[in-house]
Amino acid sequence: QVQLVESGGGLVQAGGSLRLSCAASGRTFSSYAMGWFRQAPGKEREFVARITWSGGNTNYADSVKGRFTISRDNAKNTVYLQMNSLKREDTAVYYCAADYGSSWGSWGQGTQVTVSS
Repeated sequence: QVQLVESGGGLVQAGGSLRLSCAASGRTFSSYAMGWFRQAPGKEREFVARITWSGGNTNYADSVKGRFTISRDNAKNTVYLQMNSLKREDTAVYYCAADYGSSWGSWGQGTQVTVSS
């Protein structure tokens, strides 16, 4: 398994951009599909985006499609989430996780994203 640490969150105005990073430790990072999730106050954690081990395929929640881009650099053991045209409803704690097939796991501690109007 891998250990994950997210970074890059912060306070941004609506319409702005942020890039989140998720650094992985462990030699098997490139073996796994990776994903980003988020949890807003009072809400359940929800899926945001997923990328296959090679980076060749991605999929997104409808709410972020066209605004967010997930990518990865296996040489750096890092997965990214580029977030553009941010909206207030994007405010949440963002988590990355590894897709172990039967379940998502190795959740990081999360990084807070706050979008102000």
